[in-house]
Amino acid sequence: NSKLRHVEKDVLIPQIMRDRAKELCSDKVQAFTKCCQETGLLMVVKCRQENTALKDCLVGYYSDPSFYEECKAEYLKQREEYRATGIKKKRQKLTSNV
Repeated sequence: NSKLRHVEKDVLIPQIMRDRAKELCSDKVQAFTKCCQETGLLMVVKCRQENTALKDCLVGYYSDPSFYEECKAEYLKQREEYRATGIKKKRQKLTSNV
């Protein structure tokens, strides 16, 4: 049964999308993080270029219908495995502090 509840569509699948997009944009995440660490309070001004590149990368994935379908399929697979085994699979987190 692939029918999705409201919380799955609006919370759980978007969370997978955010996690995967951060992984796929990791070079931009690292560049922005590094810039922020190096500039401190002036990061709003000095890291604008890195921030824009990161946002553009993330939004590109968030607005891609095929990426949504890919993440939805991943979620449904995890849900099916959980229903079959009762064991919730943990998503591997990035080690960066994003």
